[in-house]
Amino acid sequence: MLTSVDTDLLRVLADPLRLRIVTLLARETLCTTHLIEETGARQTNLSNHLKVLREAGVVETEPCGRFTYYRLKPDAIATLAGQFADLAETARDTAENNVKRSCP
Repeated sequence: MLTSVDTDLLRVLADPLRLRIVTLLARETLCTTHLIEETGARQTNLSNHLKVLREAGVVETEPCGRFTYYRLKPDAIATLAGQFADLAETARDTAENNVKRSCP
């Protein structure tokens, strides 16, 4: 039973703009131009966030002419969701078994 969550990935997704990008990419593959229109972010700012998401393994790219399309990698999100599910199960077991550390 896993009781920890990938904190690096959490840090990546904790940024509101990156979370918005991930949410948009969950619905469809988008190019940078689409993401700028949807988020209102500046191109350089958006590119920096996309780089962080790429390096974290959350998104992948697909070149298409002079545009780059971004696609969410569902396995990265599923892994994190699984870690949270395991954490919730551990908390459930702890509550049901009244597990607590005694005070000194």
